[in-house]
Amino acid sequence: MNNKFRLGVLAFMLSLFCSTTLMAEVKLPAFFSNGMVLQRQTNALLWGTSAPDKKLVITTSWNKKKYTVEVDSTGKWRVAVATPQAGGPYSITFNDGKQTVLEDILIGEVWLCSGQSNMEMPMKGYKNQPVEGSNMDVLKSTNPQIRLFTVGHNSSVEIQEDVKGFWQKASPVSVIDFSATAYYFGRLMQETLNVPIGLICSTWGGSCMEAWMDQDMLSAFPEVKIPKSSEDIKEKNRTPTTLYKGMIAPLVGYSIKGVIWYQGESNYDRYSSYANLFSTMIQSWRAKWNQGSFPFYYCQIAPYDYAIITAAGKEVINSAYLREAQSAVEKRVENTGMVVLLDAGLEKGIHPMKKQVAGERLALQALVKTYHIEGVTADGPVYKEMSIQGDTAVLSFERTQMWVAAPEGELRNFKIAGADKKFVTAKAWIVRSKVYVKSDEVKKPVAVRYAFDNYVKGDLYGTEGLPVSSFRTDNW
Repeated sequence: MNNKFRLGVLAFMLSLFCSTTLMAEVKLPAFFSNGMVLQRQTNALLWGTSAPDKKLVITTSWNKKKYTVEVDSTGKWRVAVATPQAGGPYSITFNDGKQTVLEDILIGEVWLCSGQSNMEMPMKGYKNQPVEGSNMDVLKSTNPQIRLFTVGHNSSVEIQEDVKGFWQKASPVSVIDFSATAYYFGRLMQETLNVPIGLICSTWGGSCMEAWMDQDMLSAFPEVKIPKSSEDIKEKNRTPTTLYKGMIAPLVGYSIKGVIWYQGESNYDRYSSYANLFSTMIQSWRAKWNQGSFPFYYCQIAPYDYAIITAAGKEVINSAYLREAQSAVEKRVENTGMVVLLDAGLEKGIHPMKKQVAGERLALQALVKTYHIEGVTADGPVYKEMSIQGDTAVLSFERTQMWVAAPEGELRNFKIAGADKKFVTAKAWIVRSKVYVKSDEVKKPVAVRYAFDNYVKGDLYGTEGLPVSSFRTDNW
């Protein structure tokens, strides 16, 4: 009996010791782990949990600096560590009585990549839906200077504190399952800047804009129904607030350089609210991160025949209105830029194959506007104004230092209308930086539209090779 008592006491003390040891161990969110990339030349935030009301000492190997952090009564702590110029690999040591070490850390440029399926679409493609040229690009993808983190799907009515995922070096095994648009973006960035690139991809195919916003962001949109419980989540990727809470909120504070975004197909039939929603989301994400107006570059949705997914008897809504709404955002919100994909769509497929085009045009936005690479152009011409000369409409454009061009030799996507608002196919030709449009059927032109349809293949470019967005001169 006495021996049993002693054994019981010993077991109790051992369990107490073990539980104390476990409590003391530093716990970190999944994105703070071996192989991560931290944003260079900033005060990068780190956070996690440890034993309550204790001191935690954090040491960064790149400068041997020690940070002493007070752990609060709930076990939470947060600290900002100064990061140097690009380099690595480095390590970070956490010590609260028990030592935890993160290794193989690179310092470089970190970008958050988000949106719906055209950002999520992996290098291997979807079944029966390939990514053009990806097989050879995957073969040649090994590059330890590019690190990839994919956030696991999570739709929640409660704000989450962590995500599922892990950092991987770029290699055929990791790249094949990673976002194609994001990979091509990161590959060109790393090749041009010659620094480590970290890509955090948080996406969900078919998701709507409202799902990536929280209730405060949506307060100005009373028509949007906010879920009150998990029972209200009827569609995990299309329920307002749930993807923000599950897949963005846990990342808020991770120091980033900026965001790339590819979304809009799931909002094409609600184009009238899109510019306001998108502008609000961008500004609200920036406020949450508290890093100022960080760069936000996005893809305009590519042309596609939406009649394919429209139920019989229902109106086929023209997605050019959504493209128009997206075009408005870069004029409204500072430090943004839009990639035009009017030449990279797929008539019978909502997931275009030309992901390299999308990713590299996003990289051009960043390289020119954020990293100030000179000698190259990030934007194609944009419609400015129209004048009428007799029976001919004359269109002027901005961003036309090298004028405009028709690489295929002929412009086929212009339509013209008179006061009757009936658009007919028009003849169009280029003179220097202007486009002239006319039709024998319209003697007194009032309005012109370019490529203003669900599916088109853009044929008007800047001389530098970047396409002009679809546009209209009317507001009918």
